Amino acid sequence: MSDTLGYYNANAEAFVDSTLDVSMDDIYRVFLPHVADGGHILDAGCGSGRDALYFHGHGYRVTAFDASQAITALARQKTGLPVEHRSFLDVEELHAYDGIWACASLLHLPASEVPSALTRLWSALKPGGTLYASFKLGEGERQSGGRHFTDANEELAAQWFEAVEKDVQLTFWRTLDQRPERDEQWLNMLAHKAPAAHDRLTIGGRQHHFLPKLCHAIRSAGQVDMAVAFVKTTGLNLLLPDLLDVIHKDREPAPARVRILTSDYLDITDPEALRKLSLLQDHGAQVAVYESKGSSFHMKAYLFAGHGGSRHHWGRAFIGSSNISRQALQDGLEWNYQIDYPPETGYLEAVNRFEELFRHPNVVPLTDHWIDEYAKRRVPPPQPVAPGSTEQEAPPTPNEVQKAALKALDETRGEGYKRGLVVLATGLGKTWLSAFDAKQLGARRILFVAHREEILYQAAETFVRIKPDSRVGFYMGKQRDHSVDILCASIQTLGKESHLERFAPQHFDYIVVDEFHHAAAPTYHRLLKYFAPQFLLGLTATPDRTDRSDILSLCDDNLVYEYPLFDGVRGDFLVPFHYYGIYDETVEYQEIPWRNGKFDPDLLAHKLATMGRARHALRVWNQHKQIRTLAFCVSRAHADFMARYFQKNKIRAVAVHGDSEMSRGEALELLESGDLDVIFSVDLFNEGVDLPAIDTVLLLRPT
Repeated sequence: MSDTLGYYNANAEAFVDSTLDVSMDDIYRVFLPHVADGGHILDAGCGSGRDALYFHGHGYRVTAFDASQAITALARQKTGLPVEHRSFLDVEELHAYDGIWACASLLHLPASEVPSALTRLWSALKPGGTLYASFKLGEGERQSGGRHFTDANEELAAQWFEAVEKDVQLTFWRTLDQRPERDEQWLNMLAHKAPAAHDRLTIGGRQHHFLPKLCHAIRSAGQVDMAVAFVKTTGLNLLLPDLLDVIHKDREPAPARVRILTSDYLDITDPEALRKLSLLQDHGAQVAVYESKGSSFHMKAYLFAGHGGSRHHWGRAFIGSSNISRQALQDGLEWNYQIDYPPETGYLEAVNRFEELFRHPNVVPLTDHWIDEYAKRRVPPPQPVAPGSTEQEAPPTPNEVQKAALKALDETRGEGYKRGLVVLATGLGKTWLSAFDAKQLGARRILFVAHREEILYQAAETFVRIKPDSRVGFYMGKQRDHSVDILCASIQTLGKESHLERFAPQHFDYIVVDEFHHAAAPTYHRLLKYFAPQFLLGLTATPDRTDRSDILSLCDDNLVYEYPLFDGVRGDFLVPFHYYGIYDETVEYQEIPWRNGKFDPDLLAHKLATMGRARHALRVWNQHKQIRTLAFCVSRAHADFMARYFQKNKIRAVAVHGDSEMSRGEALELLESGDLDVIFSVDLFNEGVDLPAIDTVLLLRPT
């Protein structure tokens, strides 16, 4: 180390000049979300002071030190910060820092001293804090240009942290040197220190918000009851994925009972949020409204109940200050107290009070008629009366591709066409386009047809955003809505003659047929032949799956607009991607029977959930991963197996599926915040999901 210090003391000015302006923005974006706003950061081995100055300029409290006396002096001069002259051996603070930044500094220690230095830094880090460190990628010690280097790879770094504390949560990723004349690879790592055990009070704010606890409770429960003064669309959107999951008809052992009670108090609740709650009722939830009639209604209570594995009844309540708004569930300072039963019998009292409230004379069922009347008389307060009370989703607007398609659709109708096909790559917003076009046409009665329930529910939510004053209903399974403005129908149900004839041919002004490449099937032919709307729009991303001329003939040979995948990438509407096709060296697919157009699912899962394939997947993932990974598996057992294997190898991974303990919303929250590396999923992220935080997709199933 003394030779290295001698080098830096002798070459301080050249070193500072060569590093002061190097951009570390990509690394800052990974590290800083883990540090509370205004938090205290230790820049350990700060060099030129570049990073300390950046942190200081962005509102963080900074302590910086360097072991080279000459560099310390220059860093003070360049940054104006009180940079300290000391070494890792002088770090004796205890629980002092929210974040520690050791960028290219620990690498100058002998390998035998790295665990000791990490231990000192770890002691200085607060519970819940995050440490960043970087090493040149490699393994072993070397001398280069008068300096000592200890290189590291993921396995060696994990061993060092294992000596500091068991089961430290680690995140690794690799980058190239940012200096233009250099081409070394760097190993970057984040080490996350477990937070101190909190009391039952969730206090809100960026580091302790309510949403993860709420999502986890929803996911775990067999009964969900909520009573809140108001519901905003911004907050409801955060809870809907988990609420929809637990009331799904295929949930094991049974769908949850969900009851939601809100109010018209001060006219704060969004009509759009009520429309979405009405859609939730279509899935089986019960939603009611407390009509305040001049009285107050300040309820904020969330009650959950379920059974453990031994049929032991449990309950949990959150009583506090959070309504259903984005601010109240995420970043706002909101206090919510958790009550667990057993042992706390106060939970039972809360349950009884909720039952009384749900039967109160002022409580009425939520209906389309009630929403219509509420929207007419609603006068929201001009000033905020509670956190999140004035939150509004930004009005949806078409992107440039959709604008071009809308123009083409308007022109084709001007030319007299009654039908047309639009081809848009996945991710460019086909459903949004149809909703914008229906609004552009001024259509009053709209039919949206698809072959999967999930697509119909997503379409309903989209049309509610564009036309929030419209009533939305469904025609599928046993549900037969008629008196609605927007009808979302499954082709399997509505395509039957007996159902088609319940509607006049001109009943709908505007019809959308999604996944139009399926339209050659007889059920689609019947529907397309029967109805005579002002305009019929066919949508697809994959017209080449069937003969395009046959599809076009169903749309009067009218291809209105086309914007395929690589046009979307070139136009910056879709992200460019690298595709790595990895040889699956452990599986003989020819040994797996092919039945009904796919591999036998049980035998496939058995062949894929092996230690050899898991090792191969982990090795390849380490080579190509970035920060946040979504992995697709063939079965729930396969997802659980892969998550356990990655966890054993110090990777922060979870499995998310219908039976998993962690909810989809909770897992995505942890992934986006950087507290999770990989989600292994089955069936939950297959269609119509926009996840911009994901930068790596791992396909562990045939595709």
